[in-house]
Amino acid sequence: MDQNWENQLQNIWLQLGTASSEDFIQQIREHTELLTDEHSQAIADFERACAFDSTGHEKEAEPLYRSALDHGLTGLRRRRARIQLASTLRNNGKTAESIRILREEKMNYSDELDDAIDAFLALSLSSTGEHKEALSLALKALSKHLPRYNTSLSRYAENL
Repeated sequence: MDQNWENQLQNIWLQLGTASSEDFIQQIREHTELLTDEHSQAIADFERACAFDSTGHEKEAEPLYRSALDHGLTGLRRRRARIQLASTLRNNGKTAESIRILREEKMNYSDELDDAIDAFLALSLSSTGEHKEALSLALKALSKHLPRYNTSLSRYAENL
């Protein structure tokens, strides 16, 4: 996999919403078939999972996310795969597993996707009726991005 492959991949992703779902998924499939290195299987599975997920085919995405992670997906794609798998699991009615995955990510890693973890964890918690904890997580994440009231909102979130 090289930068040219990544650039072509980004160009395909720019077509999301303009090409039909079937054409978009097929383009991603064909592009990932260009990856022939055995270590690239994780990336190929991840990108195909994303394509299915982004076009509303969560049932098809779930096993691909799992395969990508099982094949040793690393870096930012691994973190994204865990978030996206958790979201897909919630949509597929597997909320407890979604919450477990997101709590693991929250405890074990920290990066620019921390607020995304909290947002998707809030959605999963809300789906199980844990509305106060969900609201607290969402408000705390939001408080970091406000031009004012950051400290106040963060304290209110913690008090929930």
